[in-house]
Amino acid sequence: MTLPVLIAPSVLPADFSKLGDEVKALEEAGVDLIQWDVMDGQFVPNLTFGPDVIASARTHTSLPFEAHLMVLTPDVMAKKYVEAGCSRLIVHAEACTHLHRTLENIRSMGATAGVALNPHTPASEVAHVLDLVDLVLVMTVNPGFGGQSYISTMESKIRQVRAMVDAAGLADSVHVEVDGGIGPATVSGAASAGANLLIAGSALYRDPKGLRHAVDDLRAKATAARS
Repeated sequence: MTLPVLIAPSVLPADFSKLGDEVKALEEAGVDLIQWDVMDGQFVPNLTFGPDVIASARTHTSLPFEAHLMVLTPDVMAKKYVEAGCSRLIVHAEACTHLHRTLENIRSMGATAGVALNPHTPASEVAHVLDLVDLVLVMTVNPGFGGQSYISTMESKIRQVRAMVDAAGLADSVHVEVDGGIGPATVSGAASAGANLLIAGSALYRDPKGLRHAVDDLRAKATAARS
């Protein structure tokens, strides 16, 4: 693994009435990027952020935005999220009939592309599109809700994805991201399995010592687990 440890918050636990202030606070806490969990009420039960909401927060931080599109129609929705200021779009393999085409479409808009895998989806689903992505996201919960418990059995899949990325000679260009239940007790397992980009939501916001401490703690634990 050659890419650094990166910590990215899910803003689902944030105060939606002041998202501009929330993303600014996250930047000050030392996160590396902001992830927006976009849910359509169909692929997953909840509804969350439309592109106008994300665009309204764009001017409040210089951090990169990525949109995790937990939606049934990523090809229809992609352009609006790029226009809203998201430099990376992550689509679910399960939602894309023609995954290769979807990833090429995102790249043609000037964004980078990632692929997410639900817990039941094998790592092999991304084997033939690694050249089109800069990120593979292994879900360690079933998508759709924040605050769920980490599924530790997904660490074997993280190892498989990491091995595929490394074997393809992409260790310095393709991130292995993990999302779901990441906190002080679970981040080491995910990082030691091969993840370098860790998404955290509830764990950041519930740390009694504040966001900065939460970010520093996760980064230190993940870095130590990789050494």
